[in-house]
Amino acid sequence: MKDFFKNVFATMLGMFLFGVVMSFFGILCIIGIGVASTATNDIKNNSVLVIKLDGQMTEQSEDNIMNKINGISGLSFENTVKAIRKAKDDKNIKGIYIEAGQLGADLAQAEEIQNTLLDFKKSGKWIVAYGEQFSTLSYYISSAADKVYMNKEGMVNWIGIGGEKVYYKNLLAKFGIKFVTTKVGKYKSAVETLTADNMSAADREQTERYLNGWWSTILNTVSKNRDINKDSLNAYADRAIVLEDAENIVKYKMVDGLMYNDEVKSKIKKMLSIDQDETVNQVSVDDMAGSDDATTGKHIAVYYAYGDIVDEASPQSVFSNGHQIVGKDMCKDLQDLANNDDVEAVVIRINSGGGSAYASEQIWHQIAELKKVKPVVVSMSGAAASGGYYISSDANWIVADPSTITGSIGIFGLFEDMSELYTKKLGINYAEVKTNRNSVFGASGHPFTPEQLGLLQNNVNHGYMIFKKRVAEGRHMTLDQVEKIAQGRVWLGEDAVKIKLVDELGGLDKAVAKAAKLAKDTDYKTCSYPAPKSIFEQILNTEQNNYNNLDEHLQMLLGEYYEPFKIISDFEHMDKVQARLPYIIKIK
Repeated sequence: MKDFFKNVFATMLGMFLFGVVMSFFGILCIIGIGVASTATNDIKNNSVLVIKLDGQMTEQSEDNIMNKINGISGLSFENTVKAIRKAKDDKNIKGIYIEAGQLGADLAQAEEIQNTLLDFKKSGKWIVAYGEQFSTLSYYISSAADKVYMNKEGMVNWIGIGGEKVYYKNLLAKFGIKFVTTKVGKYKSAVETLTADNMSAADREQTERYLNGWWSTILNTVSKNRDINKDSLNAYADRAIVLEDAENIVKYKMVDGLMYNDEVKSKIKKMLSIDQDETVNQVSVDDMAGSDDATTGKHIAVYYAYGDIVDEASPQSVFSNGHQIVGKDMCKDLQDLANNDDVEAVVIRINSGGGSAYASEQIWHQIAELKKVKPVVVSMSGAAASGGYYISSDANWIVADPSTITGSIGIFGLFEDMSELYTKKLGINYAEVKTNRNSVFGASGHPFTPEQLGLLQNNVNHGYMIFKKRVAEGRHMTLDQVEKIAQGRVWLGEDAVKIKLVDELGGLDKAVAKAAKLAKDTDYKTCSYPAPKSIFEQILNTEQNNYNNLDEHLQMLLGEYYEPFKIISDFEHMDKVQARLPYIIKIK
């Protein structure tokens, strides 16, 4: 009888806790719906669009309901560009105020935003930028403003572009771990961080090319916007003026004046002709971008594909992988777009350094099928290389930004050899039982045999040949012509257009216009795909958000030792044959 009451009590307690949890989710959903419904308020007269260039920029607006509940505004390329364009035509928006900070973005994204701001100025409206600590990219974008102000104790990170590539071969060897690689292409250097102890001449060649190309783009734009000689800008970078007194930054014409935060707000009020005790009507990027009804009827679909290309979504891990292009999911989405009669053409916005060769092939096939029923145009963002180029190659038309990283036509296989760790370091013994010579292919107790390495290399060679064939068919080239520009070599967009890897230089707007032209639609609308996750899906995904936060803390704690642990963690879930870009130095 005693056990009976215990079981009844436990059951009742479980039902009560379940009810509490479900009620909590219900309340969050109701709050979320309320937040979403108020995100499209009418824009008041005499308003200012506020663009906060701080934090990591995503490609697509991810519409994170938890961020909205907490009052956190997301930072996406999609909404930033959309908001600026709508603000240009909205009579209630009088100007744009840029709050510049430590922006993390691709130069291609920054270049398109900067060009959109320059177009905004054609309306006669003003742009004012203010920053306490400008990163190189946030300053680059802010240079389009009519006036650029800085905090009296602020700084501009103007030192050029550079960075370190870290090599872990010797560190891993101390633990008895090594990686065996099979690859095609002398420029296919993604594996070198695990298999070499220094940068190869080929990798240095391509890295210097894209860094110098990026810096040239930044120099030319800032020189034109700020009317500063490029030689002077280079001299400022050499002297690392980021460490100089703020007064010197004004003297160098990098900024127009020094102000505290409250002083620049006072200036904005004067420009709006309102009293100092009045409140400025501020409009966020998300509110401006989402202030109209969803697209209905015939339209051009803009499908965002960004992150690593993977066969299946990675399991939750403290080593977060960020956004991913999941092969199965994207194929399903493309099938749906093909069957959607309202979709007249598809623009695929790609920002990926590649990943799984298998998943890349599946996506390539689905794009080829989609192209049979409606035009497909690719818009390349920061990167569309290796697997990212693989899935681009069969589009009707390819548009790339001049600073896009593309090409890297090559394949590699990466295989771990932990036999020394197991047998010599840990003292584990293995006894094999097998019917054929290679029945225990990849066994833990010994390295790969020469025969097995040869078989792996043949497999990679086969993948490389298929990759080249896809490019040759899509770009109307011979295999020999592809081979001359392949070998895993990375190309800037401005170089890729000269060798016919891309058709045109430009941003997303050019890609959309081309898609509409191919669809013979002169009065087109656009709609973003894939659709954002529902409120309920986001709530159920809060555990992954917790992992993402833990991952950020691990990066700060482990520093340069974070990467080898992440690589080993990722390796367990990674397709062993990859079409992946080498590590790319990011602009800060």
